[in-house]
Amino acid sequence: MEKVAVLFIIFLLVSQISIAQIPTGIKLKTGDFIFQDLDCGPLCDAIEQVTTSFGGRHFSHIGLVYVQNDSTYIIEAIGKEVQLTPLKTFLKRTPNPMLVGRVKKQYDALAKTAVKYALEEKGVPYDDEFIYNNKKYYCSELIYDAFKKANGGTDFFTLQPMTFKQPGSAKFFPVWIQYYAKLGIPIPEAEPGINPGGISTSPFIEILNP
Repeated sequence: MEKVAVLFIIFLLVSQISIAQIPTGIKLKTGDFIFQDLDCGPLCDAIEQVTTSFGGRHFSHIGLVYVQNDSTYIIEAIGKEVQLTPLKTFLKRTPNPMLVGRVKKQYDALAKTAVKYALEEKGVPYDDEFIYNNKKYYCSELIYDAFKKANGGTDFFTLQPMTFKQPGSAKFFPVWIQYYAKLGIPIPEAEPGINPGGISTSPFIEILNP
């Protein structure tokens, strides 16, 4: 079965000429966000065409920073499940520039609590169906739920109706038609969801390297 997870795994096996770096002067801390443009193929391209990101950028993945002692990790839903990835491994995935986001100062404690919730979800399967609240997680869905739980069950980020249609058209992207046909379920058009771009434009966070 062709899945986003498979595309990500294939992408990880491709050697990169250069590696993106965290901009000089930015010291990552627990609760920060890193936004990635993975260039994972037609699926990522389709996602980027229908989502809006900070500064008109294109992002198809997001991870949450966790600093433990002198080591930095990324909590993320990618591949088969929610996992804890060393920062160095995370950065090697793409040479494309990344954005670093941080909640505004008044939400520092909330971000730390959200990280604790996200860590508890390690091992939860990857949500290849992109359907909210189905006991699985895709990247931004994990972060949405972690912050909602940390916020006492009240939304911190906002779910929006998803679209799988080509911009300005009533037609679905062919790649999504094929994708959901193989899953054997209807395309979840207009169902609630969230994406990295939506988080990057939240009024509750600041981008550290605009």
